[in-house]
Amino acid sequence: MSRRIVTKKLDTTTGTELDTYWDRVIKYIPSDIVAAWTVVTALINTDPKAPQNALLWISFVIFILVTALWVWKQTSEHNKPPAISQITVSSFSFIVWVFALGGPFATLEGFYRPLYGSLGLVVYSLIAGLIVPKE
Repeated sequence: MSRRIVTKKLDTTTGTELDTYWDRVIKYIPSDIVAAWTVVTALINTDPKAPQNALLWISFVIFILVTALWVWKQTSEHNKPPAISQITVSSFSFIVWVFALGGPFATLEGFYRPLYGSLGLVVYSLIAGLIVPKE
């Protein structure tokens, strides 16, 4: 299964089917990047002498860029334009996942509550599946 969302009948000449709502939900979630993020945050949190807040925020910014590049590479296909919509939605999905997991947002006392992250993740995931990329 290709990581790129299939939205046009012309793309199905190789025998692949058009992606459904749930296919899009799954393809928009950069699960491999979220898994790597989970490992990185666990490593950062194991060293109490490290500047954890700074490391979390720096890692977060780096991972947003890595997400965009990773999805771009995963969705690249010969003779097709970059899947800009999917790259954008997937990058934002990463941000929503990090917000739901806490990450650097948990350091913002008075602003962050785990409930907000969890609710945001559910709502965003359901809405993201409605986005049908044009490319």
